[in-house]
Amino acid sequence: MSTSVSDTSDSSAREGSAPGTTPAPHRTVDPDRWPDVASVPPCSAIRRAVARGLVRRALRRLPLRVRLGNEEALGRGGPLLTVHDEPAFMSRIAVGGLIGFGESYMAGEWDAEDLAGVLEVLAGNVTTLIPPSLQRLRGLWAVPQPATQRNTLDGARSNIHRHYDLSNDLFALFLDETLTYSAACFDELPATRAELTAAQHRKIDLLLDLAGVGPGTRLLEIGTGWGELVLRAAGRGASVRSVTLSAQQRALARERLKAAGLDHRAEVDLCDYRQVEGEYDAVVSVEMIEAVGAEYWPDYFRCLDRLLAPGGRIALQAITMPHDRLLASAGTHTWIQKYIFPGGLLPSVQAVEETLAAHTALRVDSGAAYGAHYAETLRLWRERFAEQTPAVADLGFDATFRRMWTFYLAYSEAGFRSGYLDVQQLLLTRGEGKPS
Repeated sequence: MSTSVSDTSDSSAREGSAPGTTPAPHRTVDPDRWPDVASVPPCSAIRRAVARGLVRRALRRLPLRVRLGNEEALGRGGPLLTVHDEPAFMSRIAVGGLIGFGESYMAGEWDAEDLAGVLEVLAGNVTTLIPPSLQRLRGLWAVPQPATQRNTLDGARSNIHRHYDLSNDLFALFLDETLTYSAACFDELPATRAELTAAQHRKIDLLLDLAGVGPGTRLLEIGTGWGELVLRAAGRGASVRSVTLSAQQRALARERLKAAGLDHRAEVDLCDYRQVEGEYDAVVSVEMIEAVGAEYWPDYFRCLDRLLAPGGRIALQAITMPHDRLLASAGTHTWIQKYIFPGGLLPSVQAVEETLAAHTALRVDSGAAYGAHYAETLRLWRERFAEQTPAVADLGFDATFRRMWTFYLAYSEAGFRSGYLDVQQLLLTRGEGKPS
């Protein structure tokens, strides 16, 4: 069994992103940068055999074709998943579960010409992949979230830095000209790349309208991104304060405001939401609650309640999961948390409502879901990222990073296409009074 890989070719096919080609099964992995990818974890033959039996049993029932080495393909037909190194693949799953599954892809031990299609099938069957008997014992085998990723004041800065401060140039390679890194809202589906900028503006305008932002509105934005919402809000005549923990995002957002001649109407501060003071007529936060962590949801919503002026409105865009899946997965460590969004957790709408009721006078006044639009947004990003392979490499991101990022975008797209994930625009308003 090979525990490191040697192919260093950089063609798009070998990033797992070019349909109709045969991906290379092996590549070099830097053990210093990617220690858990470069080496297959120790695994007893018995444990690997048990995992192999469970995996084969699950795959036989799915609308997939799965080729394990030279064996005849398993499954009921559908997109093809090809496992190049079956012992390593099974060992990683036996030891790390879904984290191991993702690390196996990063290592080049399996590939799929239609990666998003394969992951959509898996996401759509996530509740049946693991036998009920093992699901009941989840606490015994699932990896717990590391204490080092808690979103304390220092921890939150570190977690945000690991993702959003990777490189402004990296994000610019696959986002549209607005540099908006959240779900777009298209006029119709399926979408084209040419429609993405207008769809991002439509999404932002829906949120600003929901919050009642207009001339003279004192607006607080929690989570700046690269500043497109600030620009559009200031363009409406609002007085905007936006806060972020990403130094790179703050710098570029301020540059864009100055270039647009709107810096007199808006300020962008490097500040944790818990440290914001003042009173605001409207608060908007776009896909930031996902980074808060369940432990700090009460703090987050208490801050919103404290900062909102009487009669004010809060527009919250949030990626959500079903409440039963939240309860089943809360507290366990995932591949996304380990490699993409440390400390993050997606809420359910029910969890939002329960946290508001228990800790604030706020309530969910209305909501609109458009998960299919996020699936299209992610598809457009993923396709653009695949086209930019040489440029991503020129920025210093190695082949393992590029496979990781491809897996992340496809994994997220699959979640929305399968209905496992959704995205909501929620209007929060203040009720009759805070709980005692």
